[in-house]
Amino acid sequence: MAPLRFSANVSWLFPELPGLPARLRAAGSSGFEAAEVGWPYEEPPEALARAAREVGLQLVLINTPPGDREKGEMGLGAVPGRQAAFRDGLEQAVLYAKALGCPRIHLMAGRVPQGADRAAVRGEMETVFLENLRHAAGVLAQGELYSWIPPGARRTLWGCWNPSTPASRTPAAAILEKVGRPNLQLQMDIFHWQIMDGNLTGNIREFLPFVGGTGPGPRGTQQPWRAELPLSVPTAGR
Repeated sequence: MAPLRFSANVSWLFPELPGLPARLRAAGSSGFEAAEVGWPYEEPPEALARAAREVGLQLVLINTPPGDREKGEMGLGAVPGRQAAFRDGLEQAVLYAKALGCPRIHLMAGRVPQGADRAAVRGEMETVFLENLRHAAGVLAQGELYSWIPPGARRTLWGCWNPSTPASRTPAAAILEKVGRPNLQLQMDIFHWQIMDGNLTGNIREFLPFVGGTGPGPRGTQQPWRAELPLSVPTAGR
Protein backbone atom coordinates (compact mmCIF):
# COMPACT_ATOMS: atom_id res chain seq x y z
CA MET A 1 0.00 0.00 0.00
CA ALA A 2 1.39 3.39 -0.98
CA PRO A 3 2.26 5.71 1.92
CA LEU A 4 -0.21 8.47 2.72
CA ARG A 5 0.76 12.00 1.72
CA PHE A 6 -0.77 14.96 3.53
CA SER A 7 -1.51 18.50 2.40
CA ALA A 8 -2.43 21.47 4.57
CA ASN A 9 -5.68 23.23 3.70
CA VAL A 10 -4.65 26.78 4.51
CA SER A 11 -8.19 28.06 4.13
CA TRP A 12 -8.83 26.31 7.45
CA LEU A 13 -5.43 26.01 9.08
CA PHE A 14 -3.39 28.82 10.67
CA PRO A 15 -6.43 31.14 11.03
CA GLU A 16 -4.44 33.39 13.36
CA LEU A 17 -2.33 34.53 10.40
CA PRO A 18 -3.58 37.28 8.08
CA GLY A 19 -3.62 36.41 4.41
CA LEU A 20 -3.02 33.23 2.46
CA PRO A 21 0.68 33.89 1.69
CA ALA A 22 1.47 33.92 5.42
CA ARG A 23 -0.49 30.71 5.91
CA LEU A 24 1.35 29.01 3.07
CA ARG A 25 4.68 29.98 4.62
CA ALA A 26 3.49 28.63 7.97
CA ALA A 27 2.45 25.33 6.38
CA GLY A 28 5.85 24.91 4.77
CA SER A 29 7.64 25.85 7.97
CA SER A 30 5.55 23.26 9.84
CA GLY A 31 6.82 20.45 7.64
CA PHE A 32 4.08 20.17 5.02
CA GLU A 33 5.23 19.62 1.46
CA ALA A 34 1.84 20.33 -0.15
CA ALA A 35 -1.09 22.66 0.44
CA GLU A 36 -4.67 23.30 -0.68
CA VAL A 37 -6.46 26.64 -0.90
CA GLY A 38 -10.24 26.80 -1.01
CA TRP A 39 -10.64 30.12 -2.78
CA PRO A 40 -7.39 31.89 -3.64
CA TYR A 41 -9.01 34.62 -5.71
CA GLU A 42 -8.63 37.53 -3.29
CA GLU A 43 -4.85 37.25 -3.55
CA PRO A 44 -2.75 37.77 -6.70
CA PRO A 45 -1.57 34.37 -7.94
CA GLU A 46 2.00 35.67 -8.10
CA ALA A 47 1.98 36.37 -4.35
CA LEU A 48 0.71 32.88 -3.58
CA ALA A 49 3.20 31.23 -5.92
CA ARG A 50 6.07 33.21 -4.41
CA ALA A 51 5.10 32.27 -0.84
CA ALA A 52 4.86 28.60 -1.78
CA ARG A 53 8.25 28.65 -3.52
CA GLU A 54 9.93 30.25 -0.52
CA VAL A 55 9.12 27.23 1.65
CA GLY A 56 9.23 24.51 -1.01
CA LEU A 57 5.47 23.97 -0.96
CA GLN A 58 3.45 22.43 -3.81
CA LEU A 59 -0.10 23.71 -4.33
CA VAL A 60 -2.21 20.63 -5.07
CA LEU A 61 -5.86 21.76 -5.05
CA ILE A 62 -8.03 24.86 -5.42
CA ASN A 63 -11.81 25.26 -5.71
CA THR A 64 -13.80 26.88 -8.45
CA PRO A 65 -15.23 30.24 -7.30
CA PRO A 66 -18.27 29.91 -5.01
CA GLY A 67 -20.46 32.48 -6.74
CA ASP A 68 -22.31 35.12 -4.74
CA ARG A 69 -21.76 34.06 -1.15
CA GLU A 70 -23.89 36.94 0.17
CA LYS A 71 -26.83 35.24 -1.56
CA GLY A 72 -25.90 31.89 -0.07
CA GLU A 73 -24.17 30.39 -3.10
CA MET A 74 -21.48 27.79 -2.46
CA GLY A 75 -20.47 26.70 -5.95
CA LEU A 76 -22.30 26.91 -9.28
CA GLY A 77 -21.71 23.62 -11.08
CA ALA A 78 -25.26 22.29 -10.71
CA VAL A 79 -27.19 25.54 -10.29
CA PRO A 80 -29.76 26.16 -13.06
CA GLY A 81 -29.38 29.50 -14.80
CA ARG A 82 -25.80 29.98 -13.58
CA GLN A 83 -24.01 28.06 -16.33
CA ALA A 84 -22.31 31.15 -17.76
CA ALA A 85 -21.06 32.21 -14.33
CA PHE A 86 -19.75 28.69 -13.68
CA ARG A 87 -17.80 28.72 -16.94
CA ASP A 88 -16.37 32.17 -16.22
CA GLY A 89 -15.32 30.94 -12.79
CA LEU A 90 -13.77 27.84 -14.31
CA GLU A 91 -11.64 29.99 -16.61
CA GLN A 92 -10.47 32.00 -13.59
CA ALA A 93 -9.66 28.81 -11.70
CA VAL A 94 -7.64 27.49 -14.65
CA LEU A 95 -5.63 30.71 -14.79
CA TYR A 96 -4.84 30.43 -11.08
CA ALA A 97 -4.05 26.73 -11.30
CA LYS A 98 -1.56 27.31 -14.10
CA ALA A 99 0.07 30.24 -12.32
CA LEU A 100 0.36 28.20 -9.11
CA GLY A 101 1.48 24.97 -10.76
CA CYS A 102 -1.59 23.35 -9.21
CA PRO A 103 -2.76 20.20 -11.05
CA ARG A 104 -6.27 19.83 -9.58
CA ILE A 105 -9.43 21.92 -9.36
CA HIS A 106 -12.41 21.04 -7.17
CA LEU A 107 -15.57 21.64 -9.22
CA MET A 108 -18.15 22.79 -6.68
CA ALA A 109 -21.69 21.63 -7.44
CA GLY A 110 -23.34 24.23 -5.22
CA ARG A 111 -26.53 24.39 -3.20
CA VAL A 112 -30.17 23.90 -4.02
CA PRO A 113 -31.46 27.40 -4.91
CA GLN A 114 -33.13 29.16 -2.01
CA GLY A 115 -36.85 28.52 -1.90
CA ALA A 116 -36.67 25.53 -4.26
CA ASP A 117 -37.79 22.03 -3.35
CA ARG A 118 -34.85 19.61 -3.50
CA ALA A 119 -36.88 16.78 -5.03
CA ALA A 120 -38.51 19.05 -7.61
CA VAL A 121 -35.22 20.45 -8.97
CA ARG A 122 -33.14 17.28 -8.66
CA GLY A 123 -33.41 16.26 -12.30
CA GLU A 124 -32.72 19.74 -13.64
CA MET A 125 -29.71 20.20 -11.37
CA GLU A 126 -28.24 16.86 -12.41
CA THR A 127 -28.67 17.80 -16.08
CA VAL A 128 -26.92 21.13 -15.50
CA PHE A 129 -24.11 19.45 -13.55
CA LEU A 130 -23.50 16.88 -16.29
CA GLU A 131 -23.44 19.62 -18.91
CA ASN A 132 -20.98 21.69 -16.89
CA LEU A 133 -18.77 18.70 -16.07
CA ARG A 134 -18.46 17.74 -19.73
CA HIS A 135 -17.53 21.32 -20.58
CA ALA A 136 -15.04 21.46 -17.70
CA ALA A 137 -13.41 18.17 -18.70
CA GLY A 138 -12.67 19.57 -22.14
CA VAL A 139 -11.30 22.85 -20.80
CA LEU A 140 -9.13 21.14 -18.19
CA ALA A 141 -7.76 18.59 -20.65
CA GLN A 142 -6.23 21.42 -22.67
CA GLY A 143 -4.12 22.38 -19.66
CA GLU A 144 -3.46 18.80 -18.52
CA LEU A 145 -5.43 19.52 -15.35
CA TYR A 146 -7.61 17.21 -13.28
CA SER A 147 -10.80 17.99 -11.41
CA TRP A 148 -12.42 16.48 -8.33
CA ILE A 149 -16.01 16.32 -7.23
CA PRO A 150 -16.93 15.34 -3.64
CA PRO A 151 -19.70 12.97 -2.53
CA GLY A 152 -21.65 15.81 -0.89
CA ALA A 153 -21.89 17.63 2.43
CA ARG A 154 -25.53 18.00 3.34
CA ARG A 155 -25.03 17.81 7.11
CA THR A 156 -22.32 20.46 7.40
CA LEU A 157 -23.28 22.74 4.49
CA TRP A 158 -27.00 23.39 4.63
CA GLY A 159 -28.69 22.91 1.26
CA CYS A 160 -25.63 21.37 -0.42
CA TRP A 161 -26.81 19.61 -3.58
CA ASN A 162 -26.17 15.92 -3.94
CA PRO A 163 -27.89 13.92 -6.69
CA SER A 164 -30.12 11.06 -5.63
CA THR A 165 -29.30 7.98 -7.68
CA PRO A 166 -30.89 4.74 -6.45
CA ALA A 167 -28.38 2.64 -8.40
CA SER A 168 -25.45 3.94 -6.39
CA ARG A 169 -24.77 4.59 -2.71
CA THR A 170 -22.31 7.27 -3.83
CA PRO A 171 -24.15 9.37 -6.44
CA ALA A 172 -21.02 11.33 -7.33
CA ALA A 173 -19.49 8.11 -8.69
CA ALA A 174 -22.61 7.58 -10.81
CA ILE A 175 -22.22 11.11 -12.17
CA LEU A 176 -18.60 10.40 -13.11
CA GLU A 177 -19.66 7.23 -14.91
CA LYS A 178 -22.17 9.22 -16.97
CA VAL A 179 -19.58 11.85 -17.91
CA GLY A 180 -16.92 9.24 -18.66
CA ARG A 181 -13.87 11.51 -18.74
CA PRO A 182 -10.60 10.33 -17.15
CA ASN A 183 -9.63 13.77 -15.86
CA LEU A 184 -12.76 13.94 -13.68
CA GLN A 185 -12.23 12.07 -10.42
CA LEU A 186 -13.89 11.56 -7.05
CA GLN A 187 -12.63 13.29 -3.93
CA MET A 188 -12.85 10.71 -1.15
CA ASP A 189 -14.13 13.06 1.54
CA ILE A 190 -13.87 10.65 4.45
CA PHE A 191 -15.65 12.85 6.98
CA HIS A 192 -18.76 13.43 4.87
CA TRP A 193 -18.85 9.86 3.61
CA GLN A 194 -18.96 8.63 7.19
CA ILE A 195 -21.65 10.96 8.51
CA MET A 196 -23.89 10.68 5.43
CA ASP A 197 -23.63 6.98 4.67
CA GLY A 198 -21.41 5.10 7.12
CA ASN A 199 -19.97 1.85 5.74
CA LEU A 200 -16.71 3.71 5.25
CA THR A 201 -14.45 0.73 4.58
CA GLY A 202 -16.93 -0.78 2.12
CA ASN A 203 -17.27 2.52 0.27
CA ILE A 204 -13.50 2.87 0.00
CA ARG A 205 -13.22 -0.62 -1.49
CA GLU A 206 -16.08 -0.08 -3.94
CA PHE A 207 -15.30 3.40 -5.18
CA LEU A 208 -11.50 3.54 -5.00
CA PRO A 209 -11.20 3.28 -8.83
CA PHE A 210 -12.92 6.67 -9.10
CA VAL A 211 -10.81 8.36 -6.42
CA GLY A 212 -8.22 11.01 -7.20
CA GLY A 213 -7.51 11.96 -3.59
CA THR A 214 -8.80 11.93 -0.04
CA GLY A 215 -9.77 14.52 2.53
CA PRO A 216 -10.83 14.38 6.18
CA GLY A 217 -13.48 17.05 5.65
CA PRO A 218 -13.77 20.52 7.19
CA ARG A 219 -13.59 19.46 10.82
CA GLY A 220 -10.62 17.22 10.21
CA THR A 221 -8.78 20.03 8.47
CA GLN A 222 -9.12 22.16 11.57
CA GLN A 223 -8.90 19.88 14.60
CA PRO A 224 -8.77 16.14 13.84
CA TRP A 225 -9.95 15.16 17.32
CA ARG A 226 -13.31 16.87 16.69
CA ALA A 227 -14.21 14.69 13.71
CA GLU A 228 -16.69 11.83 14.04
CA LEU A 229 -14.38 9.24 12.49
CA PRO A 230 -12.28 7.37 15.11
CA LEU A 231 -8.59 7.44 14.30
CA SER A 232 -8.37 3.65 14.72
CA VAL A 233 -10.80 2.88 11.86
CA PRO A 234 -9.34 0.20 9.55
CA THR A 235 -8.66 1.18 5.95
CA ALA A 236 -9.34 -0.85 2.84
CA GLY A 237 -6.41 -2.96 1.74
CA ARG A 238 -4.62 -2.64 5.05
